Parts: sequence; structure tokens; C-alpha cells
Amino acid sequence: MPRRSRSFPLKGLFVGLKTTARIFLQTMFPKRGIKTLLPAPTIGAVTVQYPYKSPPEVPVTRARGVIALKSENCTVCMLCARSCPDWCIYIEGHKTKAPPRRPGGKERTVSALDRFEIDYSLCMYCGICVEVCPFDALFWSPEFEYSETRLADLLHDEERLNEWFETVPEFEPYEAGSVAKVRKVPR
Repeated sequence: MPRRSRSFPLKGLFVGLKTTARIFLQTMFPKRGIKTLLPAPTIGAVTVQYPYKSPPEVPVTRARGVIALKSENCTVCMLCARSCPDWCIYIEGHKTKAPPRRPGGKERTVSALDRFEIDYSLCMYCGICVEVCPFDALFWSPEFEYSETRLADLLHDEERLNEWFETVPEFEPYEAGSVAKVRKVPR
């Protein structure tokens, strides 16, 4: 019967500890080795003290900042409020009579917007409301500085949402040869 060689039973444990120690030292002493005993785990990390210093870059063109509203386009169809998974959009409206579109026609009933509010303390910025709006009333604006000191101040009304519409950038052009209709921001 062949004799089994006896191996050290804790050899795997020591190999693992050696690997862990090597990676720890590479992390604590990057690019310098253990030559200096001062740890420098933050080389390469950049922290901006945001309220006191402005960030180095503005958001990219497609950044999701805040939802802007063009209230003239809103028909109070409630699609955005019904599709919102957080129920953070509040809309109220009423029906009014409008003059006929053609001479000799009858008066038509249209919905008028009374209240449009978004509670950003509940919003998860998924963008479903922007995508589902058939009348181009909601847009992404790259504005990101709208923090408040009180939670109740994150309920933004129609007037404040309309102010952000001016900062909505134009849509990026489609690729050459695209058959999709080019969208434009209604100004």
C-alpha cells in the first residue's frame, strides 16, 4: 500500500492570509509599496464639498435632474399621475367650454389645469411620467440644485415646474438613416 505524504493541514489558511495581507498593503500603500509607513488610501479619490464649492462639471446633456412642465400642453389626461409608481404627482382640473374650431361648429369641452404638483420627497426619478405623456408636457431638465432644508418644501407647484422648462435642452439628433420622427422641445 502506497504511503500518503503528510501535508501541513493549515497550509490553505496561511496562503489565504498571505493573499489578504498583500492586497491590504497594495490598497493602503498604492504605487509606493511599504517604503513609507504613512497610509494613503485616498489617492485618486475626489470629494467636492458641495454646498461650499461648486462641482467641477455641469451635468451631461442627458442627465436626469428635475422634471419640468409646460402647462400649456397639459390636457389633464392624468396618464402621468396614474402611471407613477410612487403616486407623487397631484393633478386637478375642470372642464370648460371652448369656442368651436370651425365656424358654424358647436362648442367643445376642454379640460383646464387647476393644480399640478410633484412631491420630490416621494419621487424616485424613474421617468415613466415623462415617457407616457402624449402631449409633450413633461420633460427632463438638467437642473440638480433644488434641495430644501424642510421636507415639506419638496412639494413643487406648477409655477416652479414651469420655471425649469426654460432649462430643458434640445433633443439630441438621431443617427443618420433613422426612420423615427425627430422630437423637438416645444418652445
